Amino acid sequence: MQEKGTLSIHTENIFPIIKKFLYSDHEIFLRELVSNAQDATQKLKKLASMAEYKGELGDLKLKVSIDETAKTLTISDRGIGLTADEMKKYINQIAFSGATEFVEKFKDKLDNPQDIIGKFGLGFYSAFMVAERVEIVSLSYQDGAKAAKWSCTGTTDYEITETEKAERGSDVILYINEESSEFLEKARIESILTKYCKFLPIEIEFDGKTINNPNPIWTKAPAELKDEDYLNFYKELYPFTEDPLFWIHLNVDYPFNLTGVLYFPKVKQEFELQKNKIQLYSRQVFITDEVKDVVPEFLMLMHGVIDSPDIPLNVSRSYLQADGNVKKINSHITKKVADKLGELFKTDRTGFEQKWDSIGIFVKYGMITEDKFYDKAKDYCLFKNIDNQYFTFDEYREKIQVLQEDKDKKVVYIYSNDPGKQDAYIQSAHKKSYDVLRFESPIDTHFVGHLERKLENSTFKRIDSDIADKLVEKDIKMESILTDGQKEEIKMLFDKVINDKNYTVNIEPLSADEMPVSVTLPEFMRRMKEMSMGGGMAFMGNMPDNYSVVVNANHPLMQKIISASSTENKELVAKYAFDLGLLSQNLLSGSALTSFINRSVALAV
Repeated sequence: MQEKGTLSIHTENIFPIIKKFLYSDHEIFLRELVSNAQDATQKLKKLASMAEYKGELGDLKLKVSIDETAKTLTISDRGIGLTADEMKKYINQIAFSGATEFVEKFKDKLDNPQDIIGKFGLGFYSAFMVAERVEIVSLSYQDGAKAAKWSCTGTTDYEITETEKAERGSDVILYINEESSEFLEKARIESILTKYCKFLPIEIEFDGKTINNPNPIWTKAPAELKDEDYLNFYKELYPFTEDPLFWIHLNVDYPFNLTGVLYFPKVKQEFELQKNKIQLYSRQVFITDEVKDVVPEFLMLMHGVIDSPDIPLNVSRSYLQADGNVKKINSHITKKVADKLGELFKTDRTGFEQKWDSIGIFVKYGMITEDKFYDKAKDYCLFKNIDNQYFTFDEYREKIQVLQEDKDKKVVYIYSNDPGKQDAYIQSAHKKSYDVLRFESPIDTHFVGHLERKLENSTFKRIDSDIADKLVEKDIKMESILTDGQKEEIKMLFDKVINDKNYTVNIEPLSADEMPVSVTLPEFMRRMKEMSMGGGMAFMGNMPDNYSVVVNANHPLMQKIISASSTENKELVAKYAFDLGLLSQNLLSGSALTSFINRSVALAV
């Protein structure tokens, strides 16, 4: 038997489009062909399970092979195979009703080629992106079927002939074109198979070895698995990484299908965003690791695998944004993560606290970006204080309610973003029995602002901003040991030695063991500055810093200034005290720091 014909395409423009524009990355052709081979094998297994096929299944392993001499790449399966009539029906039709409509519809949209795929069943024809000729040699599973060979050179002409084939199944043979010679390299083919086919359900053999894991853990029931299985799979996905903190096994079959395992990695305090660590699969075929829209933004730091047959293999970004199932999956993942964290907090609070430094970044990010997550997470989100004690929102508010209340009866949450540099302020707060929180990660600037909007009757003050606003009545009513005239003299002296309109001097009666001079940036101004540095408010970068200089009227150093024998000595001590205030805020550098050191030496002598 020999038959020649013309493919059912109404324009010859279709093949150039397939060859050049169908996929943004030509390597995808191998994923498509291997997926087709997997489908053919799965169909045979299904027929056998329904007793529609009574023959021996035998070895169902797929084989990918290279012949460098013939310049061919072959994908072989032992699936259902094709008869000559099926070749004409399924291959020649290219699965469209009208190719002219296709060309007209997409000719202006070739910058988004992924939108084309799936609409017209073009997976097999991706082979022509890299091949000058493609052959299919196939023997159907059906009794009495004869082997057939289909051949096409990338034009609209094809040829079908009878041939000999000993075993059931199909061989798809690609005669690789000159421009695509990279696909005759073993290392290149193995890397593509590993990337896209690593977890396909039928074994794949290449270069004498099996390159896939047909039974990844997300296809199994959680009851079948031990912690060791989850940890081993994590190592398989991410070699040379630390063990994860914990994981969530996803297994949903209604109202959408979703399986997978998501891991919480250990996250450094530097808040290094390592996105694109979650892999998206469709029936164990790799689609992408760009899972935005499928996974909530705040969980993009997680690692692992998501598999959903409801997401098509050839998916576009616009599809992900618009698809209803994708939105449901997104919401479900948020709920599962929130519930898992709540469960861990309730069942093992000590362990939860030990993991908080890594978990906290996820939780805070989620609370800022998603109200539904905030509502769940507020019950287990933890405040960590300078003494490394942990409190829930309610526990901490109860702890500080009475002592840390300002004149407007707002509860004041005092925090440090750098305990090492702010130690003097922290010690001063502890002397007053104030508690100080640690908010040290880059996300905390935004988190603090979010909490102020969410927590009623509350305000947050950084430990070195405005001296935490003198929280209690005893601070406000402390008597000054200086007379009004002496206070005026001190103020004029500091104004003179500072000589900068961006620094406002105030004389206040504080405890004698407080710092002699405190230099602070008002809380509002400091937050605006931090947001500007993060790119949120670029115009703030041009605004000058307006610092508040608080001179402690009751510090012994003020008496030393008043009693100094000369104006020069008064100014020297005042400048020294001011520089100490700058130094405590990391505001002294360069020539100013050198001058401070020289004055310190002079005072010591």
